[in-house]
Amino acid sequence: MKDKQPQIITITDAFKNTNLSIPDYQRPYKWTEKNVKQLLDDIRLNKNSIDYRLGTIVLHENEINDETVLEIVDGQQRMLTLSLISLAIFKTFDKNDFFKKYKDYKSPLLELKFGNFITQRNLKANYQVILREVRNFDESTIHFFYNHCKVVWVTISNISEAFQFFDSQNSRGKDLYPQDLLKAFHLREMAKNTEEEKRACVEYWENLDQKKLDKLFKNYLFRIRNWSKGRSAEEFTKSDVDVFKGITLDNTHGFNYVQAYKINHFYTEMYNSDMNRNIDGLKLEYPFQLDQIMINGQRFFEFVTHYGKEVEKVKNFGNKLNEIKLKIKDTKTKALDILELLESYDARFRTGDLYVRNIFNCCLLYYIDKFGYYKIDEVIVRFFIWVYSPRIEKHSVRLRTIDNLGADDNGFFRTIRESINTKEVFYKELKIVVPYGGNRKNKKTKPLIEVFNELNYIAN
Repeated sequence: MKDKQPQIITITDAFKNTNLSIPDYQRPYKWTEKNVKQLLDDIRLNKNSIDYRLGTIVLHENEINDETVLEIVDGQQRMLTLSLISLAIFKTFDKNDFFKKYKDYKSPLLELKFGNFITQRNLKANYQVILREVRNFDESTIHFFYNHCKVVWVTISNISEAFQFFDSQNSRGKDLYPQDLLKAFHLREMAKNTEEEKRACVEYWENLDQKKLDKLFKNYLFRIRNWSKGRSAEEFTKSDVDVFKGITLDNTHGFNYVQAYKINHFYTEMYNSDMNRNIDGLKLEYPFQLDQIMINGQRFFEFVTHYGKEVEKVKNFGNKLNEIKLKIKDTKTKALDILELLESYDARFRTGDLYVRNIFNCCLLYYIDKFGYYKIDEVIVRFFIWVYSPRIEKHSVRLRTIDNLGADDNGFFRTIRESINTKEVFYKELKIVVPYGGNRKNKKTKPLIEVFNELNYIAN
């Protein structure tokens, strides 16, 4: 197959491709009512223009069971919405004489079956929105939609090149999260995997709310990976995605440092595919570490899934005191009082306090990821003193304050990264705190100061 030159085609011509398909690894259809109405407004407002460009559609020309299929790599959200608009126009104007010439311009995507609940729900909801809006279309608007609304149509036969094109087209865009670019990159690295394997890898990713996924990356994964190296992690942007790109195991030039990753990877694969797993039902997870070199492709998606679950455990630490007591021999330890305080003090939802709680959670996650629950009660106290010191010392805590603390070469993140046992964590000196004047009498910070005072970390 030979790649075709990008074309600018009408919606009508796009719909003439009866072999359009959406691969299973694509994310669910998640356009909201706001997205749909904005597109409809754009069509109405520009209907007096010669043409109106609706964006780029990137397709992978794939051979499946001796049939050529055009799989949408980029643009499925827009194409599905355009298909719903076409269906709504058909249902609304089917009996009008002028519409006879458009009767055959149905989208082939409407013939597809969608098993994902999120996709089903959003398709139904958005179709009702579109139906209400399309009633206000006139003949000229419908003519403009079919004949003057156009897309850049890019058909590529190599799946890796298709995703690479997606990367280059969207790296400067404003509508994608950084993790969308990472998804494209790591799917491209899975060119040798089957469609079923790709779909299984992105299942957790796609079923997770995108805003929640965004917070997982920027508040935890990105910050811990950067802070552990003494780097800023104030904002996670598209220019930072290389933090989550690493090695491709079958293309490493035999570098020595890759051997350990290869052994872990192939042993895990061998163990899980052994026939004995059909009997004992056991499964071995890849031994991930938060600061490890990233393994491209399948392991990246497993990495995100694994730490998405670990983050939820840490965030709910304070709500699972009974479980924690099982890991702490002395149930009267100060650690439990601190966890209860962090879940209850009045100012915990202030912006600055949320920043502080986030870095506290990051400390716990990073420590547990490396050392497990060894002396977790002592660790909680030490992290609390280190992290909440700025909250007591300053009138207000900004994101930059927390970023500087996390990236500090003498901070806990660098200490944990470079430690081969826990003594460096426990021997690290913690400073005595001088509270900001107003904080001593402030009811919002008083509970924190009282704990600092009990632990003898408040200057007289």
